[in-house]
Parts: sequence; C-alpha cells; structure tokens
Amino acid sequence: MSQLDERPSASERRAAREAQLIASEKARDLSRELKINDFHGGIHPPENKHQSTGEPIGSIPLAEDLIVPLNQHIGGTAIPLVKLGDLVLKGQKIAEADGPVSCPVHAPSSGKVVAIEPMSVPHPSGMVADCIQIRTDGRDEWCALTPLEDYQNRDIDEVLEQIRESGIAGMGGAGFPTAVKLSPRGNATIDTLIINGTECEPYITADDMLMRERADEIIGGVEILAHLLDQPERVLIGIEDNKPEAIQAMQQAAEGTRFHVVVFPTKYPSGGEKQLIEILTGREVPNEGLPAHVGIVCQNVGTARAVFRAVNLGEPLISRVTTVVGESLERQRNIDVPLGTPISHVLESHGLNRKALQRIVIGGPMMGYTIEDEAAPVVKTTNCILAPSKQELPTPPPAQACIRCGLCAEVCPASLLPQQLYWYARAEDREKLQAYNLFDCIECGACSYVCPSSIPLVQYYRAAKGDIREARLEKEKADRARERFEYRKLRLEKAEQEKEAKRLARKKAAEEARKKREQDASSPEAQAAKQESDVVAAALARVKAKQATPEQQLARAQRTLTSAEHRVARMQSKLAEADDAHKTQQEAQLKAAELKLKEAQEKLAEAEKQAAAAPAPEQPQASDRKADPSVTADKLKVAGASSSAASAAIEKAKAAAAARASMSPQEKLAQEIEALKKRVEKAEARLNKARSEDDPNTGAFETALEKMQGKLQEKLAQQSQSDDHDGSE
Repeated sequence: MSQLDERPSASERRAAREAQLIASEKARDLSRELKINDFHGGIHPPENKHQSTGEPIGSIPLAEDLIVPLNQHIGGTAIPLVKLGDLVLKGQKIAEADGPVSCPVHAPSSGKVVAIEPMSVPHPSGMVADCIQIRTDGRDEWCALTPLEDYQNRDIDEVLEQIRESGIAGMGGAGFPTAVKLSPRGNATIDTLIINGTECEPYITADDMLMRERADEIIGGVEILAHLLDQPERVLIGIEDNKPEAIQAMQQAAEGTRFHVVVFPTKYPSGGEKQLIEILTGREVPNEGLPAHVGIVCQNVGTARAVFRAVNLGEPLISRVTTVVGESLERQRNIDVPLGTPISHVLESHGLNRKALQRIVIGGPMMGYTIEDEAAPVVKTTNCILAPSKQELPTPPPAQACIRCGLCAEVCPASLLPQQLYWYARAEDREKLQAYNLFDCIECGACSYVCPSSIPLVQYYRAAKGDIREARLEKEKADRARERFEYRKLRLEKAEQEKEAKRLARKKAAEEARKKREQDASSPEAQAAKQESDVVAAALARVKAKQATPEQQLARAQRTLTSAEHRVARMQSKLAEADDAHKTQQEAQLKAAELKLKEAQEKLAEAEKQAAAAPAPEQPQASDRKADPSVTADKLKVAGASSSAASAAIEKAKAAAAARASMSPQEKLAQEIEALKKRVEKAEARLNKARSEDDPNTGAFETALEKMQGKLQEKLAQQSQSDDHDGSE
C-alpha cells in the first residue's frame, strides 16, 4: 500500500466534518459567556488548510547530517560546548546560553561532531550563521534525562531553570526565550494567561494537528505555565472557529480545569499577539510595549507542549511539528521533525517535483519568506515549509506607482498608515517613521495583499526597521563611548586636584619648617653650633687649598711615574711573548709606553724642583690670633704638626723615588704585588662589612674587588714568567 492510499476515504472525511460542525457549535455556546471583541482591519485570504490535515502527524527518516544553528531565537548566540570529533547523544547540551536573553542548544540525535562553522540558515536575507554539524550514527541514542518531579512543590526559580536549560523558545512567532517571558520585568502583575491556538496564516496547520493529537500534553503545559505565573485570574485558550476538531479535543482535555477554550470568528491576522489580546480581553498593548505591561502573558500551544515535556519528562526542545505543504509535493502533511534537518531532506522525503516547484517559502504565503539554499535546516521557529507550484503561488507582478486608494490603511490590524510609512521608508526619514509607529507593524502582509499596485510594502518596512535598529545601536555605542570619556576626564581632574592638594600641603609644611628653623637659629645653642660649623668650614677650605700645593703635585707626579713604569713592564712582557704577526704592533705600543714614561720622569723632576724651592708655610701672625679669639694654642700646635707632616711626606716621596730609580724590574714588580695584596685585603674587609649592613653599594664593592683580584693575578703571572725566564738563563 502506498503512502497516498493511507489517506481517509470520502465517507470518513464526511463523518469527520459533521463531528467538526457539532464541536464548533458547542464551542460557540461555551464562548458566549466571554465577550469576544474585534480588532481594526484584517482580511480573509484563502485558508488552504485542508491539504495538510488529511492524515495524522508523521515522521521522516533521520537525515545523515543535522545542521544545528547556535541561534534559533531572539537574543544572544549560544556558546559551543563541543569540539570537532566529539561524540554526542540525543538530547545532550552542545551549546551554552550566552546571557539571560538566550537559549542553550541540544543535539537532535546521537552522532559525531564533524563541523563547527558558519552555514546557511533560514533567514529572509539568506545569511549564514555559526552552526554545529552532527553526522548521525543511526542509533538515535538518548542521553540521561532529568525530569522535575512534583514541580508544584518546587521553587519557582527551579522550574524556570529547568525550562531555560531545556532551550525552549516561542514556537509560534519570533522565538522569544520562554523562561524570560515567564519572568515579567518590573514585578508586573499578571492576571491573564493566553494560550494562542489561532494559527491564522494560510496553509499552516501545525498547531491545529498538535491540538487534535496532543491536547493532553498542551493542557499539562498550560498548568505549569499558570503555576509559574502564580495562578492568574484567567487562563484563556484562543482558537479560531475553522478548527472544530482541535476545539473539541482541547475542550475535552480542559474538562475539570478552570481553563476556558474561547472560540472566535476566523480573520487574518487574529493570531498576532496584540490582536489576540484585543479579541479576548479588549485591552490594547501600548506602542512598542509588551503584553506584560497590561497584565497579560501570551504563549503558543506548541510552546506549552514543549514546557510539559521539559518539566515532566526532562526532554529538551530538539524537534517540532512542521507543516510540509505545496502542490509540487506528492505528499502534504505535518511531521514531527528533528531540529537541524536540512530542508532539502524534508522535501525529498515528500516527493518534491522540482519541475513544478515555483520557490521554497519558510512560513506561510503572508508572513513567510523565500529561501534559496535548501541546505538550510529546520529550526525552533520553522512552523511550515511551503513548496508551491507556479500556478498555486505565481510570481507577483511588478510594482507600480501608488494610487493612494487607502485600502492598506483599511486592512491594517495595527491601525497604522501604511501609505505614509511607505513614503517615509523610501525617503529614509527615520524620525517620521518612528513618529508614525513603524515598530507597531507586525509585518502581517495584509497591506501588500490588498495593494492594487502590487507594492511590496512589508519589504520596505522590514528594511526601515533594520536601518533604525542599526542606528540605535550606533547611538548606544557612541553614548557609551562618551560616558567613558567623561568619566575618564573626571577621574583625571580628580587625580590632578589631589596632586595639587598634596603639593600645597608639602609647600605649607616646608614653610612651617623654615620658620621653625629661623626661630631656632636665634637661640644661644644655635649660635654656638653656627660658630662651630664656621670653624669646620674654615678647616675644609684650608684642606682644599692644600690640594694645589707643590707637595700634592709631587705626589701626583710620583703616581703617574709608577703607572707609566708598570705599563712599560707589561708591554715588554707582551713583546717577548708575541709572535711575528703581532710583534710590530707590540713594539709600537712599547715605544708609546716608553715615551709616556719619559714624560712622567720629566714631570716628577719638575715637581721635585718646585717642592724644594717652595717656601715654608706661613705661620699665623699674632695679630691674627688676637683678632680671632676662637684660635687656641692647641690649634696652633695642630697646624705646626700638619706642616711638619707635609715636610716629612715630601722627604718620604723623594726617598721612595730615589729607591724606585735604583730598583730592578723584578723588585718593582714584587713591590706592586705587595701593594695589591694589601688593597685586596682592605677591599675584602669593606665588602664583608657592606654585606653585614645590607649596604646598597654592595654590588659596586664586589665589582671593585674582582678587578683588584684580576690585577693581582696578572702581576703574579708576570712574576712567575719572570722567574721561569731567569731560571732558564
């Protein structure tokens, strides 16, 4: 038996139609107690519902590859938790929600992660987005599930967290995260919960079939939603009167509860959230406002069922009921399809005739959009895949000039002025667009449907909304940047003020210290200290004056001669050891050293003559001593002793010079070695003292000691070479 033979016979369809009519009458009777309102505008396009309601919800074979987008809802893109090559199980979380307005993503089936990269997704612009590609293993093996038992006795936040972690988003509209919608901001009081079972879009019957076959699960989800909203006063389930079987099933499931199934006349777009609220309650949601602002929360029947399965069974949202319809298909029906299934796989499973295919539409003909890439997957908001033939949904004629007929304003369900919005959108007048409440447009397409000029009005509105949103984002970025700049400016000004205050405080403290010193200077103790410092200063001046005396010049000349003699000795040693290649260079260096030695000898002789011819230091006159009462007899003795010491130093220098003149090079070298050893001992003692006192100049002392030790080793090596040379001779 073929799949087409499984459809009900004509007699069965007539019996079902009679049952639908009876159920519809009962529903109208039950709804008379509630006042049904109407909304402005609306249209009655061909419904085309019967094509996909002839058989129960079915399924298709599992696709080889599942493409799971990381963003299938309004809000932030989820963050991947898996990497290439990972094996995942059905229901396993593979991406974490990023922020409060976001949803996690779960694996629709078991398999292996083969790609994490941008891929084509269902979107009016044909954009690509980050996706996780899973190659299925065919086992469809579940991971461990954790249902939330006895949710009524659990904390509200715990139940909300279960819904959030299950990745549930609105399944009848733009896909707003359900957990966020169930937590109204600003502590808004919710007195009405509305369950949307309207499904007014032509061709789409996913919610209709879901209510017929899964009504008990939907009512179970409604009970959870009412519990999370603290049992609002009214729970209304709104259904259009063109779904009698669904009405009957929902009424039977709702028996014994306080939930009301409300039936109202069919008119497009009564399924819009604001329009449904106005129909059932008479309340109007304010411009750019939310239903919570008027005390209402609205959820789709598919979302209610997903909440039931998440809480009672622990199942995340990994599949949905989708209508597959269109004359280019051999089979039209509703299927429960895993998320991530490529649209091409869905269409091929229903016998797609590509020659008859006009285009592929996601959603209905009114609010849906065309896609070019069939590899795009089914996502959480995919309620219909429409594959019409060219005769069924012909290409619209070219747009013509607006004739100002006003039909668009008559059918607009949001009471807008579509014609004015069209002109302002073309002129890119953003201020006028917002003044005329562009964002109240629900993009239902009613204006485009009735336009005799075939102007794609909704396309203009969508583009204008995108431009305004982008401009708002840019303005927000600029505002944040300006706030950061102003904050930085204030911070720098504050730091500068604090710095100036510290400077003034230091200046004031210095002034006070100076005044205190001036006051202290006038005391007898300060005067005595000043006289004492004057005596010390005079002594220092005399010491500086002595630095240019003949005795000092003689000592410097002696040191210069010693250094020159050492250099000549080193050059002679290097020349003796040099090879033929470097001998000429060493001879030149030795000659230069001998010239400097000769100059040093001449300077020493000149310094000796000046020291011998210099007069003895003058003694202070008696008159000077009388004039300066601070000079005592002890100080005169010290001055005499200093003069004698200077004379003795001169004589000692002369004797040392004469002795060095008569020394052999070996004796001079031995004398230099002894002097270096004494200097090394002193340097070691100074370094040890610095280390014990943690002197900051310890490093400098270590460097000086190393240099002196190096010189000593060099001299010892010269002495050893000299001794070896003498021994060989």
